[in-house]
Amino acid sequence: MVQLGLIGLGKMGFNMRERLRAAGHEVVGYDRNPDVSDTTSLEDLVSKLDAPRIVWIMVPAGEPTRATVTELGNLLAAGDMVIDGGNSKYTDDKLNADLLAAKNIGYLDCGVSGGVWGKDNGYGLMVGGAAADVERAMPIFDALRPEGPREEGFSHAGDVGAGHYAKMIHNGIEYGMMQAFAEGFELLEAAKVVKDVPAVIKGWQRGTVVRSWLLDLLVRALDEDPELDDLEGYVEDSGEGRWTLEEAINNAVPAPVISAALFARFASRQEHSAAMRAVAALRNQFGGHAVKKVGG
Repeated sequence: MVQLGLIGLGKMGFNMRERLRAAGHEVVGYDRNPDVSDTTSLEDLVSKLDAPRIVWIMVPAGEPTRATVTELGNLLAAGDMVIDGGNSKYTDDKLNADLLAAKNIGYLDCGVSGGVWGKDNGYGLMVGGAAADVERAMPIFDALRPEGPREEGFSHAGDVGAGHYAKMIHNGIEYGMMQAFAEGFELLEAAKVVKDVPAVIKGWQRGTVVRSWLLDLLVRALDEDPELDDLEGYVEDSGEGRWTLEEAINNAVPAPVISAALFARFASRQEHSAAMRAVAALRNQFGGHAVKKVGG
C-alpha cells in the first residue's frame, strides 16, 4: 500500500482517486470543491501525509500548475516528490523540477490518457524523470495503468519533460485520427448510395484495419444520435495540437495530417469565414461564378 496526496479532483482526478483506492492505496485528495475534497487546503493535505511524501497534481496546465508547484515547494520537505499528471507543456517541467530540486524535492511529469473511461479501463501513462523516482512511484503507476503487460500501458519516456512531450505527440496523433473518422463520416452521409451510415461504421469494429477505441466511441455516439444532429460542429483545442505543430516546425518534420486537423478545428468556430468570403469574391471577379449575398 502506498500513500498519495492528489490535488485536483475533477473528471480525471476524481476517477483516479477511486481507481487507486480500489487497488488498496491510501489517497488523500484536495480540491477547491469541498463536496469532493478530503482536506481543506494544500497545507492540510501535506499535514495528513507521512514523510517521505508523494503528491500528484491534476490541475489545469499553465499558471494553475505553476502556482501549485510553487506552493508545494514551500510545504514539502527534502525527500518528498511531486508528480504533475496534467497536460502541462513539456518546457514547463524543467522549471518545476529545478524549483523543487533546490529543496531536494523530486519531480516527475506524467502524461495521462484515458479520459472519463480510465477509472474502469485504466490509464495510459508516459513518464519523464529520474529512474529512481519512477521506481519509487511504480506502485501508483501500476494501479493506474490498464491490466496486462506494463510496457503496453506505461512508458518511462526519458528525463524530466519527456512524459509530457510524449503525451503532446500522442494528442497530436489523436487530432489526426479523429479528423479522419470525421471526414469519413461526412463522406458516407453525403453519398446517396449508402443508406445506413451508422451500420457501416459499426461494421468496422471487428476485422478491419481502422478498428480502434476512437471508432468504438464514434459508434457509441451514433447509437445515441444517428445523425449527430444534437451537436454543433464547434470544436475547441486544448493546446497539445498547437504545441505538436510547433515541435514539427522546430524539428523540420512534415506533419500535414496533424496540421490539417488543427486548422479544421479553427474553421469549425467560424460562423462566417472572412477567408471563404474572399474566395467567393475572387471566383466571382475572375470567372463570373455565382455568389450568395447575405440575406439573399
